[in-house]
Amino acid sequence: MAENESPSEPWRGDATERRLVREAQGGSFEAFERLVAAHQGAVYAVALRIVGRVHDAEEVVQQTFLSAVEHLRAFRQEARFGTWLLRIATNHALELLRKRSRRRTVSLADSSTEGEEPLPHPRTIAPWRDAPEQIASRRETRQLLDDALAELDEKHRVVFVLRDIEGLSTAETAEVLGISEANVKVRLLRARLMLRERLTAHFGDEGRRVVAAQHH
Repeated sequence: MAENESPSEPWRGDATERRLVREAQGGSFEAFERLVAAHQGAVYAVALRIVGRVHDAEEVVQQTFLSAVEHLRAFRQEARFGTWLLRIATNHALELLRKRSRRRTVSLADSSTEGEEPLPHPRTIAPWRDAPEQIASRRETRQLLDDALAELDEKHRVVFVLRDIEGLSTAETAEVLGISEANVKVRLLRARLMLRERLTAHFGDEGRRVVAAQHH
């Protein structure tokens, strides 16, 4: 723990974080422990939503902080420490998915055709029975959202997790993933559209449901 700082001292935001990063870079393991305590919850939440398994998420968290220790002195505080950690965690989570599925490496890099791909066309349209904030407050909604997220491909799921669940800005999400802000916005829109259709099956008003015409 940093000198003259009690265990119960409240987290004061960026100023405290910058100081702790400097102390950790200087060799203070106690300062690094405080950084871990402040961010491990967010890192675990992101990891779990990407990999979908508790054991794998725990492995991602461990790998994230090991990588953070190894590369801490290279961190120049040009971004927030939490953003830097989430980028490391996202990379480890995606690498674990690639190993698990034994698929060809999935690239999150910008695609020249990203903005040219058609947006998902909803097959089922219905106003929701209740307001979104009421739905979001229900206990069962989290599991439904997790199940719907699991059906998305990695590049859309990760953007939704970082932007809409973890609350990162568009710029921070772009930095974490190494893509442009424009691509973050496009992927987020696609993710929202796909998720809305999946959740409409549970929350849509049956009496006002419309099945969209299929285009051939």
